[in-house]
Amino acid sequence: MAGSTIDHLISVTVFLGAILLFISLFNQTLQTAILYQRHRYLATKCSDLLDNMLLNPGNWSGTIPTSFGLQDPEFRQYRLNPFSLMRLLSSGGEKVYYDRTGKWYSNISWGLDGGYLLLSESECINYSTASKLLGINGTYGFQLTITPTLSVSITEVQMNPLKFEFRVAGGGAPLGGANLTYLIFWANTTKTNPEGVDVPLLNFTSGSLVTDSLGIAYKEFSSDPYLRVDNNRTAYTVIVRANVGGLYGVGYKSRETITSSGNIIPFIESYENGTVLLAHKFGKNDPSGNQGAVFFSATFYILPESFSPIIYEIENSSGLVNYGQGKPYQRISIPTSNPGFLVVAYRKGNQYGMVVMPWGIGTIGISVVFGGDPSGREWVATDMRQVLVGNIAYQARLALWSLQGYRVIG
Repeated sequence: MAGSTIDHLISVTVFLGAILLFISLFNQTLQTAILYQRHRYLATKCSDLLDNMLLNPGNWSGTIPTSFGLQDPEFRQYRLNPFSLMRLLSSGGEKVYYDRTGKWYSNISWGLDGGYLLLSESECINYSTASKLLGINGTYGFQLTITPTLSVSITEVQMNPLKFEFRVAGGGAPLGGANLTYLIFWANTTKTNPEGVDVPLLNFTSGSLVTDSLGIAYKEFSSDPYLRVDNNRTAYTVIVRANVGGLYGVGYKSRETITSSGNIIPFIESYENGTVLLAHKFGKNDPSGNQGAVFFSATFYILPESFSPIIYEIENSSGLVNYGQGKPYQRISIPTSNPGFLVVAYRKGNQYGMVVMPWGIGTIGISVVFGGDPSGREWVATDMRQVLVGNIAYQARLALWSLQGYRVIG
């Protein structure tokens, strides 16, 4: 009798254990299924949200947009507005503070290869505002990355005479047989402006090349023009457009020099008014704080599809700035609403330098990173579209994650 009772108790215990194990396994399977559905929904949401950003022009008429969208209003499909992209508060670099204006500036490109795109933070849209306009604030986080489809890199391989290596790649692989068109602006002499100031004289030439099987092409300027950059006697800006199978990419490089009296950095004071400050940044290499005059010439160009630059005249386009003598910057105005780029040549004595500033994303191939940080998230959905900014091919990649933590509980 006692033996059968013990057997019965053991059977009941085993049965209850099996039920508990089954419930646990069933619960875990159910949670996994629910989690799968949530991830699938997140992926669908990511795709829909990306299309909503790229196929909607938004309303950017005021300082703060009333709706968020990046499509160029003059076109359809996946063609983006270069100026809407410019107004996204960059998450790719730290903001820059300029003490003479007391303002912070979005740092899309701080001195990368001599290129600057520093827009007043007050005219940018931040991550929080964009999330609210998209209707996902507090529910989802995102990061939007806009990068060129074709990578065009420029390297100075020889100074005297000047020689460049142009390298084209797509998806990390070299692209042979790419047709290249290059523009080079340089300064190593002066001209006298209407105010009687000797400022840098900007020269220009262009040409074409084809990359070899490794995606590389070389150009040496040995006779036309004969360029010498030893001892910082010559400054230049090179812009190269690559064409591969109907896709266009663009890259740039400026020879930025820090003279004993510093250099010049452009700050976009107002996008709405097109005003730019050519700011004197006194010598990083001069601990004594030498704040002598730096002489400059500024020229604005637009680039049509023919890639032949068209000059737009600028008032106050040449002169001098002197941080220590009450003239820390020169204010100029961009004379057109068309995308383009500003070239600023400057000199101190026989030392020359140059910087370039795009007016709108895409002109010289700058990337944009906007939004939060997806690292450390439990699950991140991603989606991508091929887009055009102007006629330059870009990839728009969206990373999306839920702000509601959930995971399988064992």
